[in-house]
Amino acid sequence: MPQARVNGVDIRYEDTGGDGPPVLFSHGFLMDHTMFDSQVDALANDYRCIRWDARGFGDTRAIGEFTYWDAADDAVGLLDHLDVDEAVFVGMSQGGFTSLRAALGHPDRVRAIAVIDSAADTEDAEALAGYEGMLHVFGHGTADEKMAVFEVVGGLILGDDALAAEWIPRWAALEPDQLVIAGRALLGREDISGRIGEIACPIMAIHGTADQAISIERAEALVAAAGDHRGVVAIDGAPHASNMTHPDAVNRALRDFLASL
Repeated sequence: MPQARVNGVDIRYEDTGGDGPPVLFSHGFLMDHTMFDSQVDALANDYRCIRWDARGFGDTRAIGEFTYWDAADDAVGLLDHLDVDEAVFVGMSQGGFTSLRAALGHPDRVRAIAVIDSAADTEDAEALAGYEGMLHVFGHGTADEKMAVFEVVGGLILGDDALAAEWIPRWAALEPDQLVIAGRALLGREDISGRIGEIACPIMAIHGTADQAISIERAEALVAAAGDHRGVVAIDGAPHASNMTHPDAVNRALRDFLASL
C-alpha cells in the first residue's frame, strides 16, 4: 500500500510507472482512487497513470480542515514525491476542482486538464442547503438516516443500482468526522470561474448528459472561459460518475485528448 508523506498528510496512491507521459487522476467526493480502474486499464500501456486518495477518503485521512487549494498542493506534492515534473491532470467532480486550482497555483506542473463532470463555479443556495442537510446527517444522523442519504447519493452519483450496491457499504464505513471535514471543503469552495482565463494549458471537459449534480452547461461555461479550450465531450445518458458508468466512451475521449497533446 504505497503512501507518500505530503503536507503533513499520508497520501495513499497507485502508480503504474513506465516511460509514458504522466497522467494524474483525482477522484470525486465520496469516492477513492479505485473509481478510475477502467481508465487505468485502458491507458496504462501508453501512459504513466498515477491516482491517489484525497483527504478524507480511501486510505488518506484528513487531519483537520482543508480547502481544495490544499488538495491541489497535495497533488503537486505527490508529483514531487514521485519525481514527476509535469503531468496531465484528470479530475472527476471534486478532482476537477482540485485540478483547476493546481493549474492556477502551480502552472508549471500541469501539462493539461481534463475535467469529468466538474465545474469552476459553486452551487446555488437551494443545492447548498440540501448538501448542508446531508452533512448534518453524516455527522449526527442514525445509521438508518445515513443509509437513506447514501441511497439517494448513490442514485445521484452513479445512477446504477449495481454500482450503488457496491459503493454504499464503503461510504457507510467512512468515519463521520472524515465525511464532515471533506464535506466542508466541498461546500466551502469559492467560485473560480472568473480565473479560468489565467490557465494557459489546454482544458477539455467530459460530461454526462444525465448528470443531476452538475449540469453540462456549467462544464461548457468552464471550457469556454479557457484560453486553450478543447471542447466538451457529452456522454449520452451518463450520470455524474460518467467514467464509471460509461467507461468506453470516456476512455475514447481521454485517449483522443491525450493524443492531441
